[in-house]
Amino acid sequence: MPTNLHPRSETSAIVLTSTGSTSKVTASLPFGVYNDSTEFLSGASAQVAYVYKKLGGDVVDIELTPSNVYAAYEESVLEYSYIINLHQGKNVLSTVLGSQTGTFDHKGGITEGPTSASLKYPRFSLGYSKRVGDGAAAAGGFGGTVPQYSASFKPIKNVQDYDIQHIIQSASESGVDESGVPVSYAGKVDNKRVIVTKVFYISPRAMWRFYGYYGGIGVVGNMSTYGQYADDSTFELIPTWQNKMQAVMYEDSIYTRTSHYSYELIDNKIRLYPTPSYWGMNDADDRMWFRFYVDMEPYATGSYDSGIEGVNNLNTVPFDNLPYENINSMGKQWIRKYSLALCKEMLGQIRGKFTTMPIPGESVTLNHSELLSQAKEEQQALKDKLREMLKEVEYPALAKSDQEITDAATNVMKVTPLGIFVG
Repeated sequence: MPTNLHPRSETSAIVLTSTGSTSKVTASLPFGVYNDSTEFLSGASAQVAYVYKKLGGDVVDIELTPSNVYAAYEESVLEYSYIINLHQGKNVLSTVLGSQTGTFDHKGGITEGPTSASLKYPRFSLGYSKRVGDGAAAAGGFGGTVPQYSASFKPIKNVQDYDIQHIIQSASESGVDESGVPVSYAGKVDNKRVIVTKVFYISPRAMWRFYGYYGGIGVVGNMSTYGQYADDSTFELIPTWQNKMQAVMYEDSIYTRTSHYSYELIDNKIRLYPTPSYWGMNDADDRMWFRFYVDMEPYATGSYDSGIEGVNNLNTVPFDNLPYENINSMGKQWIRKYSLALCKEMLGQIRGKFTTMPIPGESVTLNHSELLSQAKEEQQALKDKLREMLKEVEYPALAKSDQEITDAATNVMKVTPLGIFVG
């Protein structure tokens, strides 16, 4: 007759039962994250029967308690929530940088801040790339979100050098320029460095502007390579980009070639060429105008950048633990399998305390090392599979998939005959 082994008689009185109890789950959880979820309590209780069957509880005793299984089930849900939140955090970090963060308790639940953020799909806004573009646009004088101001000063005859930093800072402190006119940047500088983005030219005489000094009165300097006359008189077909290039060249020419003066700007100090005494200045009207923005401290608050305080990395994204009720069947099956692997690990650790078990007239070697090895491999395989699946559905991958679908549909439409309209 076959021998039925009952390790409890020789080693331990603790043997896993065939079923769990919903009423006892709460008292067995290390963290109690899902104590208020009746669905979680039912899932943890049902996990006992699953572990009992998978580990052969009908044949041999399993040195685990239902409490061990409940704890493993909680850890599995938390691990699943961690991997999912980590994936989604990577997806949205670029978009949510600088947004409101939250305050979390020891369970990982949010106590202050945006609620249910981990379940929301953020509005896509190019995120970090947009912020970089805004900064680059401001630095290049093309707009952006950084406020820019206009300022001016009155050139003085026979004086070539002017300190723009000093001029702007003085006007910011007093609220008016040297002529007593209020300035829009009053109180905005505060000893911060100003960045000059554009120096405005003095408009030249009309004939000088359109004909140029190099071609004579009968030649139109249109800054092109296909003639010396205006576009509407050449009767030539040219690409649109060439017209755009002409416009850029024309504006640049006004600043450099046909302006009444040139300048040199170094360390916010400007030198004018030639000296203002040669301009034919009108004491009442002639002023030097330029555009600038204030170089703000990167961690300053209350500045033009309202997103300084808030989310700055994955650890400050306002994600709490996934609600158990919102985990679908695929997620719950992953949780069951991972919980089983954790139970194998615990059982291996327990059986490792005694490598052999005595029985009448014999001894039996226990399988703790095999259990530990299987448990580690299964845990890693489950996590790798989940991460692999999540990587396939990251936002860039979804966008690429949509592109492929659109391209395929377009190719199909190319060879699809059009319907014949019958009037």
